[in-house]
Amino acid sequence: MSYYFTLTYPQNLAPCSIGDLLRKLLIPRKWRHYLRIEQNILINKRYRPFNQLIYPGEIIEITLNHVDSAQGNYAASGILPDIIYEDKDLLVINKPAGQKTHPNLTETDTALNDCATYLRHTPFIVHRLDMLTSGLLLIAKNAAVVPILNRQLTTKTFHREYLAVVNNSANLKDVGTIDLPIGRDPHDPRKRMVCSDGLQSITHYQVISRTQTTALIKLSLATGRTHQIRVHLAALNSPIIGDPLYNCKFSEGEFLHLTAYQMSFYKPFSFEQVSIKLPEEKIRLLN
Repeated sequence: MSYYFTLTYPQNLAPCSIGDLLRKLLIPRKWRHYLRIEQNILINKRYRPFNQLIYPGEIIEITLNHVDSAQGNYAASGILPDIIYEDKDLLVINKPAGQKTHPNLTETDTALNDCATYLRHTPFIVHRLDMLTSGLLLIAKNAAVVPILNRQLTTKTFHREYLAVVNNSANLKDVGTIDLPIGRDPHDPRKRMVCSDGLQSITHYQVISRTQTTALIKLSLATGRTHQIRVHLAALNSPIIGDPLYNCKFSEGEFLHLTAYQMSFYKPFSFEQVSIKLPEEKIRLLN
């Protein structure tokens, strides 16, 4: 299958070589190689060697013929997702709490199964949300944009922010950074824990409002470990309300007060930044 993309080199950027342009767009080295040998990048309808410059206002056309993916097919669930944003390459949905991001084996009730229902073909996973976490989830409609978005995650140009309500508000400064390594809990395969031999894990937070016993906080991640926010806040003795794994005050029937409410990224094969915020009426923990 071939994938075709077109863009205009922005007026606010200085001229650069074709090779540098492709690196700025985070196009993988293998694809850059094929674009060169097959001459499948055109500037104003003509091929231009990679060491030549491109100038503001020029039209770029990219055709990719060597895109592959190891991801399997996802069956349709029969349920439509709650779509917050859509363009020709991407979906951003509002994943409900209690739903997995993607299926294992024969599961058909995950967020990506819902997206398969809407798209009528298999979507592609970019990142995950914990099953108990609600909020914004970015989905790729085609395999060509996945490596670009993965590189944005690695280079931190794909930003995500979360809201949480926690117990023991007095334990939190108004603004802070939690830098504690996280590893597996040897006593419970479901859990993670702060441990000296764990992976570096960094969470930034800001308190938005407080009561005597709780706080509403905004969080962003510098790393992306499993259960990172939940483990870090529990380590400060300010666990998230409704957390069955890390809050000893959890009561049956509570939901996890953690939602991914805001994200920003660059549309693949473009220089356009997109910022998306979950509508307040859809943020369950604020209700």
